Amino acid sequence: MKGWKDYALLDMGNGQKLERYGRFTVVRPEQQAMGTPRLPESQWARADAVFTGDMEEEGPGRWRFSKQLPETWKMQYGPVTFNGRFMSFRHVGVFPEQAAHWDWVQGQIKKQKRQLKVLNLFGYTGLASLLPAAAGAHVTHVDASKKAIGWARENQALSGMEDLPIRWICEDAMKFVQREVRRGSTYDGIILDPPKYGRGTKGEVWDFFECMPEMLHLLRQLLSPDAQFMLLSSYAIRASFIASHELMREHLKGLPGTIESGELVIREENSSRMLSTSLFCRWSAPDRKEK
Repeated sequence: MKGWKDYALLDMGNGQKLERYGRFTVVRPEQQAMGTPRLPESQWARADAVFTGDMEEEGPGRWRFSKQLPETWKMQYGPVTFNGRFMSFRHVGVFPEQAAHWDWVQGQIKKQKRQLKVLNLFGYTGLASLLPAAAGAHVTHVDASKKAIGWARENQALSGMEDLPIRWICEDAMKFVQREVRRGSTYDGIILDPPKYGRGTKGEVWDFFECMPEMLHLLRQLLSPDAQFMLLSSYAIRASFIASHELMREHLKGLPGTIESGELVIREENSSRMLSTSLFCRWSAPDRKEK
């Protein structure tokens, strides 16, 4: 993806990236930015915020600000308005590369002449729930963090989407899915964007490599007979998109449709350079003939 009005990858190199989120520019560590910056050092020095500290993706650190900045600021993608925040784990509340998937999911929903039931696991601040709901889906949003759920609902209110059919559930994703299988629940679309490692509401441990096979086994049982899509994003850099592709192919064996896998990348503004951010694997059903 190339970014949009409220986001741009301005430059990268020497293990860092310079980005614009809304009206603010930020500098953050990025191990995969191994090249040489294109822009002058003076432009990097004018950044509003610079993250320093632990180099691990989920490691703690601190922000250094060039001036006093507000606690939150508004950004927009399509019909959704959302707040940015400077978090201690280098994040600001949105993963912009996911815009490619937001558009794809909305397309999957809009080409159906029925309301799809969509499950969004590890839903974070809610953009991947609000956009499908705005496209006409009934969405169940699950995240183990009360803070993330609160942020997502805040974004819902900012967007004027309080009336959209979204269920907000604060629970461990694996436990929720296990219970839904026992209940016989089904969904027409499933989105999951899990961390490499995390903990549930009661200390449950999530490890991508250990838990993903069971998760996909359960999610296969949650797909409705007329299911339209399943989307998996992975920030587990030690993995390969081939590994995710083969795992999804194994668990969706016999299900007609297409499985696509690869990397999500952000294209630098005014440049052909690209920054790889994550891996993905997604299944979509074949087009159905109208009866």
